[in-house]
Amino acid sequence: MALVAAVAAGTVLIADEDEGDRTSSAPPAATTTTSGLAAVPSGDASLRSGAPSAPPSLLARPLVRPEQAFPSTSVRLRDGSRYARVDLSTTVDCARGASPALARLAAQGEGCSRSTAALFTDTERRSQVTVTVLSFERVEDASRVFTTASTDPVAYRVDPLDPPPEAGLPTVPPGSAGVFRRAMTLRSVVFANGRWNDGTKTAAAELVSRTEGLLQRADDTVTAYEEGRD
Repeated sequence: MALVAAVAAGTVLIADEDEGDRTSSAPPAATTTTSGLAAVPSGDASLRSGAPSAPPSLLARPLVRPEQAFPSTSVRLRDGSRYARVDLSTTVDCARGASPALARLAAQGEGCSRSTAALFTDTERRSQVTVTVLSFERVEDASRVFTTASTDPVAYRVDPLDPPPEAGLPTVPPGSAGVFRRAMTLRSVVFANGRWNDGTKTAAAELVSRTEGLLQRADDTVTAYEEGRD
């Protein structure tokens, strides 16, 4: 049974479980049937109700663009670990790569306006982490998607990117276990899906750390833009 954890930090929410995304480049990877690595413990906490408030001036800002959400091809996280961005894909069709349930949910209200995904690998090229940003015109639409997706991460999921041929990375075997996390900024929901290249279930804590680190990096970047601090 999938359990969900939410952490509030300002207007940012972070939750466990499963997501990744496919956008405008290669076709989506096979759907993962597991809801996380077997060795990864889950927590349980109540989600914050209601949408974050924001000054009208912030809500008038254009939605975050791909180069603003993922500005660097080389990323160094706070713990010193380094990652390379090997793919970047964006589409205004937010249903692409989303499960049917998530696609229907994201289309409610004024709908999702843009989906942007980036695929990262570590310096040893052992792991693949897809981070996806779904951006909305209305705060309440983003809040609804985050809250609902957190209650059923299997039904409301997005698929990870497959590495492009020029990346020199293998395609992760279908059905492989992974680490899934999500976060909410002011007007976006950020999903992260981390997997080992060979689909192994070992070294769970290390994969969790990589996935959460890259999610937090994207979350910080998108939040800074949406709050006018970029």
